[in-house]
Amino acid sequence: MAAPKGIVIGGGAFAGLALALALRQGLGPDVPVVVADPALATRPSRDPRASAIVAACRRMFGAIGVWDAVAAESQPILDMVVTDSKVDDATRPTFLTFAGEVEPGEPFAHMVENRRLIDELVLHTEAAGIDLRATAVASFDTRPDGVSVTLGDGSVIGAALLVAADGARSKLRERAGIATHGWDYDQSGIVVTVGHERDHEGRAEEHFLPAGPFAILPLRGNRSSLVWTEKRRDAERIVALPDDEFHTELERRFGLHLGEVKALDKPRAFPLGYFVARSFIGERLALIGDAAHVIHPIAGQGLNMGLKDVAALAETIVDAARLGMDFGQADVLERYQRWRRFDTMSMGLATNVLNFMFSNDLPFVRSIRDIGLGIVDRLPPLKGAFIKQAAGLSGEVPRLLKGEAI
Repeated sequence: MAAPKGIVIGGGAFAGLALALALRQGLGPDVPVVVADPALATRPSRDPRASAIVAACRRMFGAIGVWDAVAAESQPILDMVVTDSKVDDATRPTFLTFAGEVEPGEPFAHMVENRRLIDELVLHTEAAGIDLRATAVASFDTRPDGVSVTLGDGSVIGAALLVAADGARSKLRERAGIATHGWDYDQSGIVVTVGHERDHEGRAEEHFLPAGPFAILPLRGNRSSLVWTEKRRDAERIVALPDDEFHTELERRFGLHLGEVKALDKPRAFPLGYFVARSFIGERLALIGDAAHVIHPIAGQGLNMGLKDVAALAETIVDAARLGMDFGQADVLERYQRWRRFDTMSMGLATNVLNFMFSNDLPFVRSIRDIGLGIVDRLPPLKGAFIKQAAGLSGEVPRLLKGEAI
């Protein structure tokens, strides 16, 4: 009996669906790709959140044929300002500004509403003939030449590789016995969409307040998405407030520079933490996205880190397949792990340092960070390097992140 050559992806959110499309593009229809996730039964998506898609990941979505479908509804981030103050300060002095282009005419990021992007990814995977199953991966058993994957509906699929894209509480990672290391921040991120009277003109704002960053991210129309960090207990209190009291707390932090502001959906609080899987691979298993790592949203890189995993794993698999190799074997998967682990650990360290530096009001620390921001603001080459890093275009960049097909 021939060894199985297909791929099962457990998890049908951004990373899982994007990987399925990239693999279909690179491997063609002869290699079966199955995506299994109970959430695929819920369509259209009802996710109220929005995400910043950095330039490299936008190029990837273009390369796999999805970006054109969401481009008209995306909001380019044209520039960004960073302030450092207390909540009730009368003014918030700007310490750092970023022009928003990595190349002429190419913004370093776009804001896209999650439900719109997820729905297009589902439509494109269906059109590509990818097998979507609205059920979870229940269990799997590995052997030297493949993996047997049992789904929640009782069906069994033989594959060369299983990919865990099932989120921070990954059952597949747990079943494989892969431990994680990290810690809880005792912070929560409050997420809410707001409307405002004046045009944001594509400007993103990051206000560093004593409890943590308060990010205002522009959406189409006079709307913005907020990612608002508070201590865990305070966040729970704030999201439970009556509408008028929540508005008061919102206005204290948002200010009146865009006129009257109003919450357009119900605020929700998400606990924040940091963890990294001790290994990104197992026997015929690869972890991507939140199954592999979770970082603080202070730099807006969480989703983009997962999409970088997609680009690296897809290129690793396709390159191996073209050489006639078994792409589920350990040495092939080790290439993926080497590619992604250093970048992941570096970004995790950076966000931990940033969170410590900017989520407190110690006078000495505040002085250091404000001096540091001022120095960066006055050195265009350093700012350019930061923009390139934030846009996902530094280091060894996979082909998809350059906008090239694999």
